[in-house]
Amino acid sequence: MIDSAVVLNGQTIAYTIYAVVILLLMLAFGYLITKEGKAGVLKTSLFSTLVVILVVLGVSLHLATNMTIPWVSMDLNRHNITPTMVFDISMENHEFTLPEEQMVVSVGDTVVFDVVSNDLTYGFGIFRQDGSMVTQMQVVPGHRNDLMWKFLNAGIYTIRSTEYSGPKGHQMIMKDALKVVE
Repeated sequence: MIDSAVVLNGQTIAYTIYAVVILLLMLAFGYLITKEGKAGVLKTSLFSTLVVILVVLGVSLHLATNMTIPWVSMDLNRHNITPTMVFDISMENHEFTLPEEQMVVSVGDTVVFDVVSNDLTYGFGIFRQDGSMVTQMQVVPGHRNDLMWKFLNAGIYTIRSTEYSGPKGHQMIMKDALKVVE
């Protein structure tokens, strides 16, 4: 499993290049249909080639990045994975109730966060010390809400609600709620 920060950086670069290529092809297309002396003339074969290039680039990019998303293979093979530990967490009245003051796991542990909302739709997000998000899920009352994650890096993590749940929702932050140790 790849760290989500690495995936985000890689996909930012890949999709930026893809967007630049699209813009360059659009500029070339605009130039070809408006150039002086032959305004409005663009060979069908050239236009078709530009469209095929965009489609091939887009599909290739999606196929290449499909399995780099950290949770995809874990979710697809979830029935074959036995978690190291399960943390039962509840949310109600804009507050988290954790099983321990600070949940502690080891690097490499596969953990399931089984989160229940007793009143509103909340989010459950795990954040690094620099404020970047590791992972998150939506927590809907009356539904199963669990998140399986394998921690690759030691550190102290904060949990937050990542969904709008009213004016008090922005206060749903528990600093240093999760510690990942070597």
